[in-house]
Amino acid sequence: MSSPCLWRRPLRRSIGIIGAGAWGTALGNALAEGGNDVELWAFESPVADEISTQHTNSRFLPGTQLHHGLAATDSLQEVASGKEFLILATPSLHVLRVTRELLAVPEISEGKTTIGIITKGFIRTESGVRLIVETLEDYLPGFYKGNLVYISGPSHAEEVALGKLTGLISASLNPKNAIAFRNLLSVPPLMVFSSLDVIGVQVAASMKNVIAIAFGVMDALKETTRGQFGDNTESLLLAAGLNEIQSLAFALGATHPETFTSIAGVGDLDVTCRSHYGRNRRFGREIVDADLLKPFTGADDLIDRIEEIGYLPEGVIASRGARRLSIKHSLKLPITDAVYRIINKEIAPLEALDAILRGLTRDSFRLKEFVENGGGPQHPQADA
Repeated sequence: MSSPCLWRRPLRRSIGIIGAGAWGTALGNALAEGGNDVELWAFESPVADEISTQHTNSRFLPGTQLHHGLAATDSLQEVASGKEFLILATPSLHVLRVTRELLAVPEISEGKTTIGIITKGFIRTESGVRLIVETLEDYLPGFYKGNLVYISGPSHAEEVALGKLTGLISASLNPKNAIAFRNLLSVPPLMVFSSLDVIGVQVAASMKNVIAIAFGVMDALKETTRGQFGDNTESLLLAAGLNEIQSLAFALGATHPETFTSIAGVGDLDVTCRSHYGRNRRFGREIVDADLLKPFTGADDLIDRIEEIGYLPEGVIASRGARRLSIKHSLKLPITDAVYRIINKEIAPLEALDAILRGLTRDSFRLKEFVENGGGPQHPQADA
C-alpha cells in the first residue's frame, strides 16, 4: 500500500458516478465540494430530481445537504458521456447489466474514460461466481483489460457526508490508473492510498459484509444467551473472519499479504462489523430480533426479493457467491458457511454460531452446552 496523497487544490475534472445510493451520493458530494464537475446517475427518476432541485437524497442519504454543483439524472448515457472519469456504484446484482449498457457510449467504446468501481460483492455468471473487475473486463473493450481501478476501504457514506476523515484504497494492475484515482479522490475528508493487489482488495470488500452478518447475529444473541458473548467473543469472530477473507483471497490470486493488515482488510472489516451504520450488521441482528427471514423460502428467494427488506445488505448476495467459491477451491470457511446456511434457512442462528465455533476449534467446543451450563465462572477467583 502506498503513502496517501495529501490534499491539494485539484484540477477541475469531469466525473460521472453510476449509482446514486448512499455511497455514490456521498462520494459524489465530496468530489463536487472538492471543485470537480460531478454528475450522478440514479435509476429512480424522483431521486435524480430531488438531488438536482432540492440538493438532498432523502431515500438513500437522509439528513445530508448536498453541494449545489452536484447534478443528477436518470439518463445513463448522459452521465457516462464526455467524462474523464467514471465511477461504477451500482449494486452487485445490477453492475453487469449497467456495464453492458455503457458500451454504446463513444468515450467508453474508444477507451477514453478512466473507470473506477466501488461496488462490493461477487458476480454470478454463466461460467460461475467471479470477481467484479475480471468480469467487467470481459465485457468492456480491450482497452480496459488490466486498467480498471477498484476502490474500497472503511467508508460509511454517512460519515463521509459528515466530513469525517476517511481512508480509501485505489487498486489497479496499472499503477498509473491507481495513482490517477488516488489523486482524483484526494479531497477532504478522503485520504487515499494506492495498491496493485486488485484481487485482495476486492475479496476483502466483499467478504467483510458476510462476516458482519455473523457479527450482527451474535450481537443480537447476547441478550438471549445469559450474557455469554462479550467483547472477547467479538474479537474472536473478527480474527476468524479476517482469516477467512485471506484464505479465499489467496485462493483467487491475491498478491500482497499486507492488503489484509491495511484499511482494505482489517480496517474495513472492523468498521463494518462494529459501526451502527452497518447494514449487514443490522441485517444479522434483525434475523434474530425481528425474524427477518420468515417471509422467504431460502437464500435464492431472499436475493430475488431483496428490495422487500428496505435496505441492501450486500453480504447476503456475497455469502452465496463466497460459499460456492469455497466449495470450488476446497476451502474451510466456517463463518461463511454458517451465514449462508442461516440465510438459506437450513440452520438456526444459535446452531450456526455453534457450527462456527466447532469449525474453529476442530469440534472440541459445544456452544449449546456452554450456554445451558451458564458459561464459565461468573466470579472467577484470583490465582493463589
